[in-house]
This record gives sequence, structure tokens and C-alpha cells, in this order.
Amino acid sequence: MSGEIIEKIATLKRQRRAVVLAHNYQIGEVQDIADFTGDSLGLSIEASKTDAATIVFCGVRFMAETAAILSPDKTVLLPDATAGCPMADMIDAKQLADLKKRHPNALVVCYVNTTAEVKALSDYCCTSSNALQLVRRLPEDREIIFVPDRNLGQYIIDQTGRDMILWPGYCLTHARITTEEVAAARAKFPDAVVMSHPECSSEVRAASDELLSTGQMLKFAGMSDYRRFIVVTEVGIIHSLKKACPDKTFIPVSDAAACRNMKKITLEKVLWSLEDMQYRITVPEDVRVRARLSLDRMLEVTPT
Repeated sequence: MSGEIIEKIATLKRQRRAVVLAHNYQIGEVQDIADFTGDSLGLSIEASKTDAATIVFCGVRFMAETAAILSPDKTVLLPDATAGCPMADMIDAKQLADLKKRHPNALVVCYVNTTAEVKALSDYCCTSSNALQLVRRLPEDREIIFVPDRNLGQYIIDQTGRDMILWPGYCLTHARITTEEVAAARAKFPDAVVMSHPECSSEVRAASDELLSTGQMLKFAGMSDYRRFIVVTEVGIIHSLKKACPDKTFIPVSDAAACRNMKKITLEKVLWSLEDMQYRITVPEDVRVRARLSLDRMLEVTPT
């Protein structure tokens, strides 16, 4: 059955001049039919460079919005309209505007895991891989507001020494991972290196060997002499890691570290998305232009 679905997807991709993007946290079979896999911003940048007319983003809503921001001339589809990001929804434009009023001279840095409206009110966007570099390059005499992830924000404070105003948002999936689980994995696999995402709690970060974004995990695993890796992030990355490094072993720290929203997209939904051209994600032009500025400023300070 899946073979038939894959063939239909391939046919519709040609007819729709479509490119399929899959985040590293998607289920394996969705990753396998994608034209590009990776982290959210990197995927949107790759799609913007193509001559595709349609982008099917297998991820969550803020990712599809980012693709729409960078590719306003393309149709952006999200295969499941309910695939959202709870952390991105923990702050809205009004809440950020109120915070800015209380700190009128502060620079606002938003994590890419935010809505288009929040990006539009921010000075800079950032990713988990470039956040440290970006903050280090900001003027030292300016306050910094960092939204919405308090864990990534505290990691930046710990590494840079910069004081920042943090919003109390967090990733539900990473928050479920405990130090007890890390310790149990270490005891079972003492020769493995522990690589964790900076969205994890401070206690889990302290119990880790390496703190890396999903893209950095793939690079680190490929270059490392280690043969075993305890992976402390959403379990979908294990599929990407095994494909990239089939001769190495990757152990998920917890099978419970699965994002329900990321797992909503299936091959069937990708097919239906292409068949019915649903669900289209659009960003109002005035919001898109201002949100694009925060992304452009990020790329100026931390070029890819």
C-alpha cells in the first residue's frame, strides 16, 4: 500500500511542481519521500532556492509560515492543519508588544519556533545552532528580550554571560526528558557520548556531553570517533542519524520524547495535501515583510 502511495506522491509532485520538506522529527517514511530533510529554517531556505511552485512542509505550522515568509511566490502547504507547536503558541504578538513597552530600549531576539506575528515584532530571529553566535554579536549596551524558550535562553546566558529577559516558554517534548533517564542510559551504555538539544532543562544539559541542534547532531555524529550516541531530543532524529551514519549506534534517551504534533503527518496526508492542495499557509503581506526583516538581520549577523 505504501508503495502505491509513494508513486502517487511522486506523480503529483511533478504535476504540481512541488518540493517536499521534512523536519528531522518527522516519522521515518515521511523523511524518506522528502526532497530535503533538516531543521526548520534550513529547509525553508533550501525551498526558496528551488524553482518549485509548491512547498509541502512536513513539520508544524510555524515552519510552514517561515517557508511562506521566505517564498511569497510559492504555494505553501501543511499536510495537517492541526500540526502546531505548543511552545510557539506560548507567546503571541500582544504579549510581546506589552513586554517591549516595559523594555523600550531592548533588542528582541525570537527563536525560530515562533509565529509570523511574533517574528514581525522582533529585531532578530535565531535558531538553536546560531543563537550563541548571534547574541555574542549584539551590542553589549542593549538589553535583550529572548522569546519564547526559557531553556534555550538560559543556555545562551550560561554560555555568553549576557543577561537577558526570558519569556517562560518551553518545549513540552524536551521538558519530559529527565536526568534519571540520562543517568540510566549512561549506566547501560557507558561507552556512549550523550548529545542533547539545548531546549532541554538546565539539569539535563548539565548531565550531557554535547549540546547541539539537530543539524549539529548530524554533523557531530558523522565526524566523531564515537561509535555509540545517547540522543537526548525528539526521537524522530534517530531515523536521520541512522541514515547518515549506518555504521554507528544511536540510542534514544526516552521513547516518550515524541512530539505528537510532529507525528501527525503521514504519507497519506502528504498525498491528500498534494491532491487537494491543502492546507495552504499564508502570511499577511505586512506581517511577512516585517518578519522577513528579523530573518534577514539574523543572516547578516550569522551568515549560513
